[in-house]
Amino acid sequence: MAGLHRHGLSVGSALVVPALTLLSPGWLSLNGVSPSWAVLWLLPWALADGPLSGAFAGLALGLLLDGLHVGHVTQLPALVLLGWWWGRLGRRGSPIERSFNLGLLAALGSLLLGGSFLLQWQFLGVLPEGGLQLLAAQALITALLAPLICSLLLLRWRKLLSARG
Repeated sequence: MAGLHRHGLSVGSALVVPALTLLSPGWLSLNGVSPSWAVLWLLPWALADGPLSGAFAGLALGLLLDGLHVGHVTQLPALVLLGWWWGRLGRRGSPIERSFNLGLLAALGSLLLGGSFLLQWQFLGVLPEGGLQLLAAQALITALLAPLICSLLLLRWRKLLSARG
């Protein structure tokens, strides 16, 4: 782990995710569907700090978000997997910085997270009507916001890590 967990403000920024999830600002939604705030925060964290830190951040964020919702579905496995995968991508080859790449990774992450919900609901026999449309809308709005939000966080966190050296 490179050390983002040593910066209190960086770790504290994770608390914005449940706040935005609960507030669900209408002006940042697509036909009433909000972006996946967990994906928008976890993607730059994992890219900057690596697979182990990404997996732990996904675990912590998943526990925090699962604590907000009463139900039988969880975000935990998908967020841990995404944190680990994105962390590995951040460690291999050239750094991911382009807007299109961040948008694509965020869309894939949102689809994986939403798909895990759909699978769990299918298993429980309570599949919501229009689930695929909601999944597509969330992936689209997440992908559209990712270049702005993820690039700002990624630049900030990489700067913090390079300053620490």
